[in-house]
Amino acid sequence: MFKLSAAILLAGATAATAGSTVTATITHKYENVWNEVPVTSKQCYNTEVPVYGTVKRRGNAAEGALLGMIIGGVSGKVIGGNDKGAAGGAIIGGLIGADRGSKTKSETVVTGYRNERVCDDVTTWESRSERMYSHSIIKWTQDGVKHRLEFQR
Repeated sequence: MFKLSAAILLAGATAATAGSTVTATITHKYENVWNEVPVTSKQCYNTEVPVYGTVKRRGNAAEGALLGMIIGGVSGKVIGGNDKGAAGGAIIGGLIGADRGSKTKSETVVTGYRNERVCDDVTTWESRSERMYSHSIIKWTQDGVKHRLEFQR
């Protein structure tokens, strides 16, 4: 489209002058435009990751017996309505509590740490200059008169 317009313009100018010389120059203008461009890079680092294991722990029989005696004594007093019921409940509760408290329990705990390499994609922004077309200028002289036309192609 641009070349056709320039050719028609020059042809018209040439025909109008009928024998005079028309000289024309076309200049394309560019400008630098700054754009923010995403730049992704891989960043790696070492981290400690917990290692889990199952351990068995022996319970505390004395703690279980004491708790069982307290609960059994209160229950025996309420159910029996007298101190003999409370004493019997405390004895039975103490035996049950000691039995349960002495059992081995398994639980999952952190047994150590291992180093592991972790990599992540990290995006940052970078300013970059790009040369972009701005406009064009055509200049010509006809019959001693200078003309100038700015346009975008």
